[in-house]
Amino acid sequence: MRTRKDIEDIENQILAPYAMKSRDSKGREHDNTEHEVRTCYQRDRDRIVHSEAFRKLEYKTQVFVIIEGDYYRTRLTHTIEVAQIARTIGRSLRLNEDLIEAVALAHDLGHPPFGHAGEEALNRIMGDKGGFNHNFRSYEIVTRFEKRYPDFIGLDLTREVLVGILKHSTVYDQAVELDQFKNEGPTLEARVVDIADAVAYLSHDIDDGLTSGCLTVDDMMDSALWRKAYSKIQSVFDPGHGAMMKYQVVKYLIDQQTRDLLNFSTENLRRHNFGSSNQVKEFHLKNPDGNVIEFSPQMKKERGELQNLLLEKLYRHYRVLRMTEKAKRMINEIFDVYLENPNQLPYEIWPRGAQYSGKEKYQIICNYIAGMTDRSALDEYKKLFDPHKKV
Repeated sequence: MRTRKDIEDIENQILAPYAMKSRDSKGREHDNTEHEVRTCYQRDRDRIVHSEAFRKLEYKTQVFVIIEGDYYRTRLTHTIEVAQIARTIGRSLRLNEDLIEAVALAHDLGHPPFGHAGEEALNRIMGDKGGFNHNFRSYEIVTRFEKRYPDFIGLDLTREVLVGILKHSTVYDQAVELDQFKNEGPTLEARVVDIADAVAYLSHDIDDGLTSGCLTVDDMMDSALWRKAYSKIQSVFDPGHGAMMKYQVVKYLIDQQTRDLLNFSTENLRRHNFGSSNQVKEFHLKNPDGNVIEFSPQMKKERGELQNLLLEKLYRHYRVLRMTEKAKRMINEIFDVYLENPNQLPYEIWPRGAQYSGKEKYQIICNYIAGMTDRSALDEYKKLFDPHKKV
């Protein structure tokens, strides 16, 4: 039988000097007992997978709301795709795959219903009450809202995973600074999750956009990155097989980006010559915008062009705008109902007789709505506004 100590010994042998070794973790806030056969990051991963918030990702959407069809990506499928891409990158760079997987599986736990539309609505409502940030919400879920253990609240994840969740940073994700982590930079493993998230977003939104009809192949020809992938696949596959062509082009897009990332990042790592994971954390602390794991300048340019194309052709498509505006209206109206009379909230959310400040009332309602899935938010809306729906 291979024990935890055996696995930690193997990590020391095969991982790069700059990788975060399980044995070197700063540990947990509460229970730092060690498991016989699992490393600390393997335990973090398992705790996340078994959490209620992780299960809810199945019914939280990205671009297309759940009622539009069951083909489109949900937060759960996106999360699995990010973890898969991130582990591929991490393995090639000799990083700790268990830590990568734990951060990847937790990075979207805090998203509210209806994707970015839901987040925009809650952030506007909570503007002068602290706003809404899904990274911070993810952190609160794993440290506060999940209750699985008798001696403490939260999942009691390792410090490295918590920092990876809070400081997750992409075009759509804003890092959060808390006092207890202000002197600690993220690991390379966390940075790999950031970049894998960006790869997954760009490539898979294309897939969903083409499937929905909001994007066409002609639209995509304005992107040099797409044209390269399309010409490569077109020479091999029959263009008449639309679904297969789409799948292969998206697959090739991911492969192009990943290869470029690995080549450029490998050169960066050689140049920096990090001798330990602590040196990596110090670098990221002093250079919060400095990226060692990154694309080449040419790939950055082509990705930027493709991102702008999606912004114009997909995210501003009238059908997508109808969905997002409808979603925002539902969030706003649900919030207003509970703000006017919070006694309509379930007892476990709003205990009768309790006294809360105005800001606390906003936060309680916000957390309640943010914990909903698309499906439960739609059902809540019907219960509140449809006279024929049972409450």
